Amino acid sequence: MTPALALPAEAVLSVLDYASVTVFALTGALVASRSQLDIVGFIFIACLTALGGGTLRDVILDRPPLWIASPGFLAVAALAAVAVFIGAHRLESRYRTLEWLDAFALAVAVPAGVGVAVAQGQGWWVVVVMGMVTGCMGGLMRDVVCNEVPLVLKQGELYVSCAFAGALAASALVALGLPVAMALAVCALVTLILRAGSLAFGWRLPVYRPRPPRAPKR
Repeated sequence: MTPALALPAEAVLSVLDYASVTVFALTGALVASRSQLDIVGFIFIACLTALGGGTLRDVILDRPPLWIASPGFLAVAALAAVAVFIGAHRLESRYRTLEWLDAFALAVAVPAGVGVAVAQGQGWWVVVVMGMVTGCMGGLMRDVVCNEVPLVLKQGELYVSCAFAGALAASALVALGLPVAMALAVCALVTLILRAGSLAFGWRLPVYRPRPPRAPKR
């Protein structure tokens, strides 16, 4: 049985998608400003960042991509790009702003992916992966295209692990029979706390350290 959201499912998912598209578009445009692109480049990178993860999610789940079903998503991303093109020079530190905006975008996009998978009645493992895909892939595409070190892969920082933890928490709460809206709220909170902790307090995961091979025994 597909769990029911407290609010109409389409309304909840639409709000989450629009929120994640808006904030991720701002981060894409900020990266474009660091690369000194023109206005068309700003809009392209903003749309790629904002819609890349959601499009991949929808293709995997055999749904119409969100921007095809609702072209308004493209307009929102384009407007965000124009706003940053006009005002980015006012920011004291564009990279620090980018990191925090990206953290909030991640905390919205992960529950958006989780909500779509739950609404389809997918298994918990699909729910977790779709949350991670929606939250991480747009930013990864953005950074690769703009030749930046991908935020999702920065050494030891909590990023993909935040998406995994948030999506897993939501999946567990749904399995326990809690309302899906509550599960999505917990998902967003867990994701944001972990990512914010990594940015503000330096929370890290251990990373691989190469070691010289052992000398052969004689």
